[in-house]
Amino acid sequence: MQFRISELAQRDIINLVDGARLGPVKDVYIDLESGQVLSLVLAGERKYFKLLNAGSDLIVPWEKVRKVGVHTVLVEVD
Repeated sequence: MQFRISELAQRDIINLVDGARLGPVKDVYIDLESGQVLSLVLAGERKYFKLLNAGSDLIVPWEKVRKVGVHTVLVEVD
């Protein structure tokens, strides 16, 4: 399966540990030498009519990504 990095922002990120829907993909860290994805950066929660960040961003190491589907990305984080 191939996809564009920009398409990750449109997919739901679901945590397999508790079934929670995590924030959208905000950024991706890539190793410039190898070209491998190192981690996904998920946007922190928002408050006050979704205008202000309530917490810090969540960084999910690529090793914690279990499945990338058409509409969903399954991750396993504590």
